[in-house]
Amino acid sequence: MNQYPLEQVIHIKKKRFDEAVKVLEAKKEILEKAYETLFDLTEEFTQADNHKKAKLEQIRQELDSGTTSEKILQMKAYFKNVEEEVKEKKKKVDDQQIIVNNAQEQVDIATDDLFQKKKDLEKLELHKKEWQKEENYKIQKKDQSEQDEQGSTSFNRLKREQKLREKKDRSEGNKS
Repeated sequence: MNQYPLEQVIHIKKKRFDEAVKVLEAKKEILEKAYETLFDLTEEFTQADNHKKAKLEQIRQELDSGTTSEKILQMKAYFKNVEEEVKEKKKKVDDQQIIVNNAQEQVDIATDDLFQKKKDLEKLELHKKEWQKEENYKIQKKDQSEQDEQGSTSFNRLKREQKLREKKDRSEGNKS
C-alpha cells in the first residue's frame, strides 16, 4: 500500500494541537493564579472596609457620648487614613479584576484555538481513512483483475488441453 501523501501534514497538525493543549494549560494556570490573587485582595479589602465601618461607628458613639473635640479630631484624622487605605485596596481589587478578565479572555482564545486545531486534525484523519479505503478498493480491484486474468488464462489453457486430448483421442480412434 502507498504511504498517505499528507502524512507530514498530519504530523504537523498533531504537533500544533499538542502545543495548543500546552498553551491552554498555561493560560488556565495563569487564570487560576489571578483568581487566587483577586480572592486575597478581596479579603484584604473586606477587612479594611469592615475596619472603616467599625471606626465610623466608634466615632458616632464618641460623638453621642460627648467627648472632647481634640479626641474627635484625632479620630477623624485616623478615619481619613483608614478611608485612604480602603480606597487603595478597592483600586487593587479593581485592577486585579481587570487582570482576571484579561486572563479569562486569553483562556477563551486558547480554547477556541485548541478546538480549531482539533477540528483540522480530525478532518485530516478522516480524509486519511477515506484515502485508505479508496487505496484498499484499488488494490482489491487490481487483485480481482489479476485473478480474473489468471482464471481466464487457466480456463483457456484447460480448453486447449481438452481440445488437444480430443484431437488425440480422435486421431487414435481413426488409427484403430
